Amino acid sequence: MQDTVDGFSYGVVTPLVAYLMACLSGALGLRCTTRAMLVTRSWRPGWLALGSAAIGSGIWTMHFVAMMGFTIENTPIRYDWLMTFASLAVAVGMVGVGIFIVGYRGASGTALFTGGTVTGLGIASMHYLGMAGMHLDGQLEYNTLTVALSVVIAMAAATAALWAAGQVRGFLWSVGAALVMGLAVTGMHYTGMAAVEVHVHGTTDPAVGGQPAELLAPMLIGPLAFLLAAAVVVLFDPLMVVGRPTPVLAERKPGIPAHTQAPRRIRHPAHQPGHHPRRPLAHRRPRTPQNR
Repeated sequence: MQDTVDGFSYGVVTPLVAYLMACLSGALGLRCTTRAMLVTRSWRPGWLALGSAAIGSGIWTMHFVAMMGFTIENTPIRYDWLMTFASLAVAVGMVGVGIFIVGYRGASGTALFTGGTVTGLGIASMHYLGMAGMHLDGQLEYNTLTVALSVVIAMAAATAALWAAGQVRGFLWSVGAALVMGLAVTGMHYTGMAAVEVHVHGTTDPAVGGQPAELLAPMLIGPLAFLLAAAVVVLFDPLMVVGRPTPVLAERKPGIPAHTQAPRRIRHPAHQPGHHPRRPLAHRRPRTPQNR
């Protein structure tokens, strides 16, 4: 028996909050990635790890905020906590691989394509692994073409976001990129949900089990606290907000790690080609009629 699926039980509230969470995590992660490209090699892993955790946990939070509005008529929904948190680990891990590739190889060419692909697959894997953690009195089926479209959207969004991070521009640039990334990631989620068909068995009492919001809210406390802490780190680092490199690194090309460029050498005028030093006036011979 196929039953009615409602992905907007709370109207536009859950999609809007999910979008804002995706934008927040995208802005934090992209600024951390940009910051990593402006520091020495010893500090780079820390900034990249913080960016990976911010994007991964933020997208995971976005997914389950959106799932609070997902209900199935006459069928209770429960969640496997182990599978749910495994999807969080997959999101952070695979996003981290993609960000580290771009952070060390640059946001262009093969490195950008590889990093964007891995990050996008991590986002999609998190989504469908989280869906696999749902327990209900029925069976989920997916439309293959719609699932493939959702994966393509995730890969395109990740690639565009990593490219934007590699441009090493100002804070407003990253905010615009985060808004686009949030729209794409949220669109990927609802595209994936559009691929779902539910076939209910009808053997469970609908009154058994709580509302999705009651089940999911406790799990979101930890990731939300982490995102708040990451936001504090960003706000207290002026270079993260302004996005301007120090004078030594000001001429670094976008997408190229800072340590790969040698500092410019300033040559003394006496060493310049074609320079002929003039003798001091005190040592010049006086101009007389004989030596004119």
